[in-house]
Amino acid sequence: MEPTSPAGAGHGPGARAGDQPPAEFRAALESLAGVTPRPEVRIEPIPAPQRLAPFAAALALHVVDPDGDPDAGDDAEVATGRFIVLHDPAGHESWAGTTRCVGYLSAGTDEHMVDDAMFSEVAWSWLTDALAESGAAHHAVGGTVTRTASTRFGELAGPEHSVDVELRASWTAADAALDRHLEAWLQVLGNAAGLPPPGVRLLGPGQGGDDGTL
Repeated sequence: MEPTSPAGAGHGPGARAGDQPPAEFRAALESLAGVTPRPEVRIEPIPAPQRLAPFAAALALHVVDPDGDPDAGDDAEVATGRFIVLHDPAGHESWAGTTRCVGYLSAGTDEHMVDDAMFSEVAWSWLTDALAESGAAHHAVGGTVTRTASTRFGELAGPEHSVDVELRASWTAADAALDRHLEAWLQVLGNAAGLPPPGVRLLGPGQGGDDGTL
């Protein structure tokens, strides 16, 4: 992963093309480069938004089917996301800080979840719990959880009924160690995709323990 590459980082309003990124922003990108995702997750740098902050970087996140066969080309995505870092050396009043993390994810989920009145609260707790567990110092967190139910008709490929969940969030990082913030967002992405805890593999009936894990 190379978040410091030209494809992942860019200049925005208030920064001139020749300006060198400040040390705080460079340290943040270096910390992101040290994050190793779980095997089901792929990370790649993408063009950063240019109009939101003087300096920015962005990563695309892809979760592939853990039961797929990569050798057979069976790597269907079960969830996607983005992780964006915005940095304004002068600070930003609405951020109450200089560095803002922005996360977005979309994943398919159980169709019965769309009728669960508590689902949105549970999905939001994925983020707040992950930030706390990873030790990502932050404040001014906010966002939305959206559930969308779809029904396919005619010859359109795919399951007849499906439910997607989208989570959009942003928060201000209280330090330059953004690896913890990215790790927290990756944990949220894994929860949305229905991945088991790292190191645990789900098995079919009659395999492994009584709970179907190994």
